Amino acid sequence: MSDETASDPLEDAAPAGTAGHDTALDGLLDGVRTGTVTMDDFRITPDTLRHQADVARAHANPQLAENLERAAELVDVPDEEVLALYELLRPRRASATELEAAAASLAGRGAVRNAALVREAAAVYARRGLLRPA
Repeated sequence: MSDETASDPLEDAAPAGTAGHDTALDGLLDGVRTGTVTMDDFRITPDTLRHQADVARAHANPQLAENLERAAELVDVPDEEVLALYELLRPRRASATELEAAAASLAGRGAVRNAALVREAAAVYARRGLLRPA
């Protein structure tokens, strides 16, 4: 498409170190080899995820936009806690009380979209008999 809204603004603003910028890429590889560049240097930021959500919304993909907004809320949550939350959301792995505690914890961190998702899952699990007894 030649329409300007069809392009990805992140692609248009690609930093040095991407295709065609070997010098920056060489420096990045040297940093990986010496340990001065770690996985944390590759983490996506909440702002980038929110921007991508805006792009998804602009291209009529509200479900993807909502997923990206929830991801933005979780960027600063330690990986172990995200995995524990994932485990709680599996059927019959948590009681209603445990899911509510997880939702409250998320809401307390400002992750209100994720808290709403956990509460929605708890309601569905209760309706379908998928909660672990308290």
